Amino acid sequence: MANRAEHMALRDGDLLWSPDAARRAGSNLAAYQHWLKDRHQLEFADYMALWQWSVGDIESFWQSLWDYFGVAASAQPRTVLDSRRMPGANWFPGSRLNYAAHVLRNEDLEGPALLYVNETHGLQSLSWAELSALVRSLAVQLRASGVRPGDRVLAYLPNIPEAVIAMLATTAIGAVWVSCAPEFGARGVLDRVTQLEPKVFLYVDGYRYGGKDFDRRAEVRQIIEGLSGLALIVHVPGTGPAQPAAEAPDPRMRSWHSMVAENIAATRDFQCEQVPFDHPLWILFSSGTTGLPKPIVHGHGGILLEMLKLLHLQMDVHPGERVFFYTTTGWMMWNFLASALLCKACPVLYDGHPAYPQLDVLWKWVEASETTLFGASPSYVDLLRDAGIVPGERYDLSRLRTIMPAGSPVTAAHTAWFYQNVKGDLWVATGSGGTDCCTGFVGGVATLPVYAGEIQAPSLGVAVRAFNEGGDSVVDEVGELVITEPMPSMPLYFWNDPGDRRYRESYFSMFPGIWRHGDFFRINARGGCFVLGRSDATLNRYGVRIGTAEIYRALEAIDAIADALIVNLDLPGGKFFMPLFVKLEDGVELDEVLARRIAECLRREYTPRHVPDRIIAVPDIPMTRTGKKMEVPVRRILMGVPAAQAAHRDVMANPDSLQHFVDYARTQRDYSLPSARISHER
Repeated sequence: MANRAEHMALRDGDLLWSPDAARRAGSNLAAYQHWLKDRHQLEFADYMALWQWSVGDIESFWQSLWDYFGVAASAQPRTVLDSRRMPGANWFPGSRLNYAAHVLRNEDLEGPALLYVNETHGLQSLSWAELSALVRSLAVQLRASGVRPGDRVLAYLPNIPEAVIAMLATTAIGAVWVSCAPEFGARGVLDRVTQLEPKVFLYVDGYRYGGKDFDRRAEVRQIIEGLSGLALIVHVPGTGPAQPAAEAPDPRMRSWHSMVAENIAATRDFQCEQVPFDHPLWILFSSGTTGLPKPIVHGHGGILLEMLKLLHLQMDVHPGERVFFYTTTGWMMWNFLASALLCKACPVLYDGHPAYPQLDVLWKWVEASETTLFGASPSYVDLLRDAGIVPGERYDLSRLRTIMPAGSPVTAAHTAWFYQNVKGDLWVATGSGGTDCCTGFVGGVATLPVYAGEIQAPSLGVAVRAFNEGGDSVVDEVGELVITEPMPSMPLYFWNDPGDRRYRESYFSMFPGIWRHGDFFRINARGGCFVLGRSDATLNRYGVRIGTAEIYRALEAIDAIADALIVNLDLPGGKFFMPLFVKLEDGVELDEVLARRIAECLRREYTPRHVPDRIIAVPDIPMTRTGKKMEVPVRRILMGVPAAQAAHRDVMANPDSLQHFVDYARTQRDYSLPSARISHER
């Protein structure tokens, strides 16, 4: 294996790692290509040729996945795709299947189905037999309680086995899974789910995080009071006070234990509900950084095929391997993690603070669980890097083969950190996609090299392009990330969206019939991909569009800066104002010397257009709970939008951080005045 990350001046495009012949030959991707050759006489010179086929002949590609993975359906489809229109593509019409059934068909496997750990207890396991028995028992009880296909089941649960069990039981009977992590306040939950009118509510009354117990009984009461259609309320044991949330006996209340107490006769005869391919599976929510979160409805068949493809072919997950991604139940990566069960792999669930009681606690559990694929956000890498932690020196990571950074743009420095501090023989499979389709659009390819600053390639079946403003596909230029052909896991619709108005406005208003995702994107001639920040947070200087990730990448070289956020404001008369907000390391002051150093760095690394109009020190940078910088809400606040309208505090990791931007906007009445510019720019 080649590892060139150490002892070098790292530049975008530098080779960091290459898979050896054994790894390429043993990959799931290679096995699939052998199958295509044997079954269909299809042979491809390289990955990009395979990708071109997958997005050019999409019907044949998705049919091949149906056959290759042995999708079990009680009714076969009439065709693969009735038309290629977006939105509105109708995949595998006439088929009937069930997502959870494809997990339960693995129930005779030996070994653990789930591994789980929290701040109180060490690593524990649940066997395949135990998991399947609990899923069937809960599913039988839900049916007996009157839950029918299409009913919504709301969970207010942390990342614990009960959440996975409840999701599988819900989807097994054709009901629709809806999840909000318990760190959300009552208002944040109700904003999301009131319109969904859930019939069932599963909750914990407390959880532990960072060594502290958080009592959620008050929030649970508010949620119950705000949901008039609840017919069943299930208390799940948590790490907080073990008391019911209701102040008086409620006939709708049941305990988790009573819901999963196995009835052998009933569970023996249990059969998963066979539903149409596009029957609702679960509802995920957009980040909600602006406006109410969008309730995104995904279907059984689309998610089943997409997750099988993503986990097997893009992430190279093999049966029996352990998959560990630090996530909460409120992020799509939890759905990805739980879906590892589809490929006979074992999810590792962690419930707690990622840096408690020690900064590298997650690596402790990577070792103990013998994790093969580990994933976390780039902000977690920043935390470890700043602390000087070298996991490869502290832990036995011999089983670890793959790292998956996701959640926000990943820089070359992030990628190199893994090779320098974890191990040299490591596949860093950076991905980028979205909750919207619950998958990655671009990501890892086990048979390709890893280059600094690049995501390896577009994912199979994802016709991702960079479009300029005229709607032309461009290479080696920054454009809008678009998808030109439909995918099975695209949203069926948004809940409570008459005429699909909000759905169409969100993705299809700029380029009719083309999915526009809202990210700046660049793809190079060899297929390497760069996701450069949200296009809604456009930095447009003198007609040149700049991705915010470029700014942040350059600033990593300045030790005095702990974090940063940049926006661009369009002003009357064709003018603009581009402030850079910096969070400084302890003891550092923003003076002219540092400001000049920042400007010179940006000018040197990129162009004079990258130099901000003013640099402002702030105590903290607003972030979502999934680690994304809240550029769009900050931009709206600076343009005069009230903070309550610009951002929902419940989706934020640090809601108090907004106040400084509110104060700044109040004092700067006219951004075009000279006083609003940094002096070193002149």
